[in-house]
Amino acid sequence: MNKLRLNRVGEEIKKELSILLQREMKDPRIGFVTVTGVEVTSDLQQAKVYVSIFGSAEEQEASLEGLKKAKGYLRTEIGRRIKLRHTPDLVFKLDQSIDYGNKIDALLREISTDEGNGKT
Repeated sequence: MNKLRLNRVGEEIKKELSILLQREMKDPRIGFVTVTGVEVTSDLQQAKVYVSIFGSAEEQEASLEGLKKAKGYLRTEIGRRIKLRHTPDLVFKLDQSIDYGNKIDALLREISTDEGNGKT
């Protein structure tokens, strides 16, 4: 399938999911969740939804579990809002890239302060 169309479908799903999670989800397990990206398979059967969740590891697991339980509702709502023949199955994955980026940033700062103090 056309790569441009897949990207557009992924971005539409990302936008609608963000709105749904922000305004319409009532599950107390779902905390501060941000949709960081959506990858749609070429046959539009599955969409991997990458989410960043603010909080401790336990809160992240609880939020991820809440999202998995709400998958049917979210899929139904996306099907109503986006005109597709088949609504893709949603698979939620925790996005670790922000934590990884923060770790790299901290290491780089540590190296630069070590060099500034004369340590090598």
